[in-house]
Amino acid sequence: MSESQRRHRAIGMAFLRSSEGVDPFYSEVIAGMEDVLHPQGVQVLMQTVPTIDDALAAYRRWAELESVAGVVISDITVDDPRAALLTELGLPHVTLGEPVDAAGGAVVRVDNYTTTVRAVEELAALGHRRIGRVSGPQHLLHTQTRTVAFDDAIAAVGGTGSTAIGDYTAASGAAGVIELLELPEPPTAVIFDNDVMAVAGLDAVKARGLTVPDDLSILAWDDSTLCRLATPLLSVMSHDVRELGSLAAAALVSVIERGEPEDVTAPLSVFVARGSTAAPRGSNRDAVDPTPGAARLTRTEARQRERIL
Repeated sequence: MSESQRRHRAIGMAFLRSSEGVDPFYSEVIAGMEDVLHPQGVQVLMQTVPTIDDALAAYRRWAELESVAGVVISDITVDDPRAALLTELGLPHVTLGEPVDAAGGAVVRVDNYTTTVRAVEELAALGHRRIGRVSGPQHLLHTQTRTVAFDDAIAAVGGTGSTAIGDYTAASGAAGVIELLELPEPPTAVIFDNDVMAVAGLDAVKARGLTVPDDLSILAWDDSTLCRLATPLLSVMSHDVRELGSLAAAALVSVIERGEPEDVTAPLSVFVARGSTAAPRGSNRDAVDPTPGAARLTRTEARQRERIL
């Protein structure tokens, strides 16, 4: 960055979130961005907005006031207009996720499909065949990718899947797991699309007099302090969220300085087993062989990636 940019500019990020504020995932993203930007004297200008229209208004204001040197986009929707507007405004940008059109910006690619498949495989390896999911908002592109992956993975392991729709808030996590538990054949394990919903879901399960993991296994998407302080500790599909923020900041700085966007692929998430997952009641874990299902997933994954991307 030029000396003028270092002295007067910041990197902007407008989060599409409710009035409840920024969840732990994005707190870690911001921390990772700051790891890269602060040594260069650049700040992170963060704003929480309820809608994409509000984000677009923020971008126009930032461009008019020359408040930021570039912008990080997250929570991509179908036909998302943000990258195109930033290009029109002449603001460099980087997108977290797998956008259909980055409109000339850089991309930090996050493989939601493979992570979801692995989550189902890990639960199937424990013996679970009735698996539920509390999803994020349906209008988000990564939620749709996870939904395709969840359905494919359930079919591959010969299981039964059920989904309750959440919105990343604690209230929706609690409501979602109760909805799943009230099904005629409730799941023996539930995947939550973020940590906030998982912790709230855990509390809701215990409030009904059920025990985790004896009565229900819980697996959270993304690791955080919330997961590590829960009782029992939550098993997670974990990736280094702070590194994700660092990758985004570095990619954006590269675009600003060189004018050439370069895509980066974030490391895949890994399964971290803790106290909230175990074999379902009455099962024989040693008798479970998830290998045939996992082999079918390789072909399915290739087909679905082509369709999603």
